[in-house]
Amino acid sequence: MIFIGSEIVKEVKAVRNDPSFVLASYIKKMKGATKRESRIDYLDSIISAAGVAIAISIISLIAFAFGYPSIIAPIAASCVLIFGAHKGAFSQPRQIIGGHLFSATSGIIIFHLIGNSYFSIGFTLAIVLVIMSLTKTMHPPAAASAIVAIISEANWHYLVCIICCSLLLVLISILYNNLFKNRQYPQYWI
Repeated sequence: MIFIGSEIVKEVKAVRNDPSFVLASYIKKMKGATKRESRIDYLDSIISAAGVAIAISIISLIAFAFGYPSIIAPIAASCVLIFGAHKGAFSQPRQIIGGHLFSATSGIIIFHLIGNSYFSIGFTLAIVLVIMSLTKTMHPPAAASAIVAIISEANWHYLVCIICCSLLLVLISILYNNLFKNRQYPQYWI
């Protein structure tokens, strides 16, 4: 019995190492899982849209005042998360503030060390991903803060602006989201 079992194990291993099996398994992963239809809450969507409009309008004033209107792009993406998915892990204060802080800082440092190039953009994005993972501040829109820092050849004033905008976004979200009975923001701070 043991001999037969070990033969089966060898045969299974051989099949798993077969290139056609590996390729088929790889392609099968791309099929995805079954999609679950979710109900759209139109009122909640309108509340979220109003929050986004209020927040980005106020934050745009600051971005233009600092001379960095390009900050609006990553902060606008953060707005969509913080108002549209306010319960999500990527939408919490630690992730928003920390993500933008670490990303913008990394972008500025890397720009000043190696300049603005295709390589520096890719390298920065990789570094930002690792830093946000290690610090548990994963916030995808924040990665754009690093890229904007490189493309706009930012200095340290950019960091001040992105921090102010991130803090203001969290403050506006706290004040706005908690006005509504079915919303609570933040879900957690740390």
